[in-house]
Amino acid sequence: MNNNLTRRSFLKKTVGTILSLTGAGIGGRYYAHDIEPKWIEFNEIIIQHSLIPKGFNGMKIVQFSDTHLGFQFQLKDLQAVLSKIQTYSPDVVLFTGDLMDEPNKYPHQSEIIPLLQNIQAPLGKFSIYGNHDHGGYGSKMYDQIMELSGFTLLQNSHAAISLLNGDKIYIAGIDDAMLGSPNIKKSLLGIPEHAYTILLSHAPDLAEFAKDYPVQYQISGHSHAGQIQIPFAGALVTPPFGKKYTEGMYELENLTLYVNRGLGTTRLPYRFLARPEITLYELQSNEK
Repeated sequence: MNNNLTRRSFLKKTVGTILSLTGAGIGGRYYAHDIEPKWIEFNEIIIQHSLIPKGFNGMKIVQFSDTHLGFQFQLKDLQAVLSKIQTYSPDVVLFTGDLMDEPNKYPHQSEIIPLLQNIQAPLGKFSIYGNHDHGGYGSKMYDQIMELSGFTLLQNSHAAISLLNGDKIYIAGIDDAMLGSPNIKKSLLGIPEHAYTILLSHAPDLAEFAKDYPVQYQISGHSHAGQIQIPFAGALVTPPFGKKYTEGMYELENLTLYVNRGLGTTRLPYRFLARPEITLYELQSNEK
């Protein structure tokens, strides 16, 4: 018998029992399978820093992550999410990995492209690899989809966001920690000293290394906030490189980390006390 299937069956039965017990008053398994996974939370975060040039005051960045298309999240769900993102009139859009759950088994790859193409972001659309983007021989597939969709794929590299007055900030992106080869130092090569830099890392726990580099803000996904949380106990299961920092904001010395809970699910089609999320960031300058 396939060990992965055996483990998944065991987890599903265990989770089903836990959800039935902890959530009995609100439908338990029905809520976790049919309600919470579609109940998207829109979180608005203010990013303030003295290195942000005044010209970027009010700039809006929208992050979406971990769609895992083909498992529970489908094309119609992606279309609805992207339509909602567009209502924010973002200047920049970030996708922080795990587009398809199993890229080599997903039959609708070509249908993803026109949906992502429709996102309008005048200062750029950027993406990075997640572990599922590399899995199932998916690296090239993901690369092609994002390129054709108008996204700049940052793989241990960076891009400048420039204003007409010459002001700049930088978006750096590193490869996935589980199946890729992340290199923070390489991603930052060529960025001027004292430039405001946002690092995209699918895996949030790499903030432990990023804090030692000239990076002011890290934006991540991957953890799904554990996907299922038990009251008073926390996340039931967290993935490698997403165990220490699972959701929300953290301060690590001179680095701020924000971990988005993602939109889709993987392995098990449940979310409980871990609502899917889209994050809107607004930049504010403290420049004197």
